[in-house]
Amino acid sequence: MCGIVGVIGAAPAAPRILETLRRLEYRGYDSAGIATLSGGVIERRRAPGKLSNLAAVLDTAPLHGTTGIGHTRWATHGAPTEGNAHPHGTSRVSVVHNGIIENHAELRSELEAAGQVFTSETDTETVAQLVDLYLKRGMAPVEAAGASLPRLEGAYALAMVFAGRPDLMVGACHGAPLAVGYGEHEMYLGSDALALAPLTRRIAFLRDGDWAVLSRDDARFLDLSGNPVLREIKLTALSGAAVGKGNFRHFMEKELHEHPAVIGDTLHRMINPTTRAVVLPDLPFDPAQIARVSLSACGGAYFAALAGRHWIEEIARLPSDVDVASELRYREPPVVPDSLGLLVSQSGETADTIAALHYMKAQGMPVLSVVNVPESTMARYSDAVMQTVAGPEIAVASTKAFTAQLTVLACLSIAFARCRQTITPEREAQLTDALLQVPAAAAAVLEGVEDIKRVARRIAEARDVLYLGRGANYAIALEGALKLKEICYIHAEGYAAGEMKHGPIALIDKAVPVIAIVPSGPLFEKTASNLQEAAARGAQLVVFSDAEGAAKLRGIAVETVVLPRVDPFVAPILYAIPVQLLAYHVAVLKGTDVDQPRNLAKSVTVE
Repeated sequence: MCGIVGVIGAAPAAPRILETLRRLEYRGYDSAGIATLSGGVIERRRAPGKLSNLAAVLDTAPLHGTTGIGHTRWATHGAPTEGNAHPHGTSRVSVVHNGIIENHAELRSELEAAGQVFTSETDTETVAQLVDLYLKRGMAPVEAAGASLPRLEGAYALAMVFAGRPDLMVGACHGAPLAVGYGEHEMYLGSDALALAPLTRRIAFLRDGDWAVLSRDDARFLDLSGNPVLREIKLTALSGAAVGKGNFRHFMEKELHEHPAVIGDTLHRMINPTTRAVVLPDLPFDPAQIARVSLSACGGAYFAALAGRHWIEEIARLPSDVDVASELRYREPPVVPDSLGLLVSQSGETADTIAALHYMKAQGMPVLSVVNVPESTMARYSDAVMQTVAGPEIAVASTKAFTAQLTVLACLSIAFARCRQTITPEREAQLTDALLQVPAAAAAVLEGVEDIKRVARRIAEARDVLYLGRGANYAIALEGALKLKEICYIHAEGYAAGEMKHGPIALIDKAVPVIAIVPSGPLFEKTASNLQEAAARGAQLVVFSDAEGAAKLRGIAVETVVLPRVDPFVAPILYAIPVQLLAYHVAVLKGTDVDQPRNLAKSVTVE
């Protein structure tokens, strides 16, 4: 995840911004930059690579001024170049951005037609150019920012500075975190409390849809319609800030709220926004020549692999199998010639998955790993790596890493399909567009958390729970059940919905909630038929669906949670979020140790 820092201060801004960016290195990045106001003029310094490269640039060409913004960035559109590094802007405005602007292509066409000249390949520059156009037309800076924000679609956190206004900074967020820090005649913006800890302990967090107008002594908060809102200033303990929990009760809650930004950052890394095509890393094999894919993983990553197998077979028409890594290492399956090993892990240090990697390589298979830690053992021993851009995950129960894994696997299936010519350009564009809509939909799910809290009160009383899903959503049923077991200590099982009548239906009575992951799509009617059978036997039926699906099932459901309508292809990514949220809120009600549930460790590094 990228990092944002902003300072309206009394001392030179650039050295403080650089030091604060160092505290955000844990998020991962491959370029960085700073912009300050010097004599009212915006000046920038940017560099690819580590912050030491930016520091060297600043040593040669210092930035002056006490107001500025800084950014660490993942390269998203090709190589991490100086031209694509943040901040972006014009002589009138400079912007840094985390997240994804989904409608950037449409905005770019409109802005270029209006005479705006772009200098980068990024979606972020559309924000700067849009604000700049409004400034050209005579709007004041705050007015121009306020006019621009409602036109942005997607998930974002933004910080802006304006030429001639060293006393002004604008921040905004939707689906990505942003905090305001209060100092002594100084104000700050940061991606989280960790970034701001050296500067202040007094912090207020923006909520989704908020934007903030900072002066040297205060900040005022507004909603997307421009109406004033109040945001509480909290005193943050430095020890808490050092690990970045912010104002959330638990790390898991914080990480759940990072879903939109993580999915957006992962998509940014994999999709070229100009061509809207998935870009693969350099691979030591030709996807068109692969005869079979063997996926393997442990825990929740195994469920992501199950969904990945579904997509790879359905979209790329490539035969696949999936094994729990601890079984594969002893089963020693025969390897089909021209097979690919595909491993999935958050830590990259899971002992059984590493053993599966060694087995695959011993059989002569190239190994592609989906990993969140690029320096991990698995990443080092793999032939190629597709990194999930989830950032550190502190809670033992994995959340944002899971949706990042699903996102990478969905992208991979599209890219393989293109290489194998099993998909038309039109269908490829449709599926890619569906993926790009997920961050905004994820933000909407988080805004509807009260419905999930209501369901949690019912589930907290249960001793046994069944989760049902079909197709790739079977993996989400398994994920929901796992989370309930992990952090709530409630017995739960996930089933393919068509298998309910082959045994699990015997368990159903009025004391057993049945949670159905049932988005609209080709499998809806089949799943609805299974749910009718459960309802006829007295099941407490809880439905996760979109408005159309929920309306059809409301007559038999005791609870419905309505989610945004998305393409069935991406539904597993979106529906993972509410099942994780449900487990979290059940755990809070039961008073369990949410972040460190009993008997569990974050990474299982021994057999």
